[in-house]
Amino acid sequence: MSRKEIERSFLDGQLLIAMPNMEDDRFARSVVYICAHSEDGAMGIVINQLSDELDFGELLVQLDIVSEGDEIRLPISVRDMHVHRGGPVEPGRGFVLHSADYYIDSSTLPINDGVCLTATLEVLKAIAEGRGPERSLLALGYAGWAPGQLEAEIQANGWLYCDADPDLVFDEALDSKYERALKRIGIDLGKLSVISGNA
Repeated sequence: MSRKEIERSFLDGQLLIAMPNMEDDRFARSVVYICAHSEDGAMGIVINQLSDELDFGELLVQLDIVSEGDEIRLPISVRDMHVHRGGPVEPGRGFVLHSADYYIDSSTLPINDGVCLTATLEVLKAIAEGRGPERSLLALGYAGWAPGQLEAEIQANGWLYCDADPDLVFDEALDSKYERALKRIGIDLGKLSVISGNA
């Protein structure tokens, strides 16, 4: 692997944290888990925004995984799962970030530190049946960047990044994820300058 390839893939498994001056409302105060980053671009899942369109039980009914009316019989932990807004690209497609205790050959992408990504109906069926991963986050859609776009946005002071902590990724306390992600890199939101400069 060349030095260029190593530099291009360093964001795999990292958290992107939107700067307070983020001009794109879709990403304001967002925390994005980067699933893949290469010379071809980048792909990630927003982990701190909920979908306001449907809940997990309704999604399972829409996908014919459970029959209408049967969602009430799902285990409480499954019924209470949130559906996240993973990003503006392909908002009708589901993606599951999950712990590495669940794996489907040719379908699951291991990312980093015990976090994997699976985007098939099989993982949703497994979750509904109680045989899925121990920890998971379901998102509709994803965030995508063309080649060089994310690097340019970081250089333009649009994003910060840090190592991802699976506890933060899968934590249900969405309202505090943004501040907690900033604290991981020692930043107090109240003291953060939106202007970058050189000393």
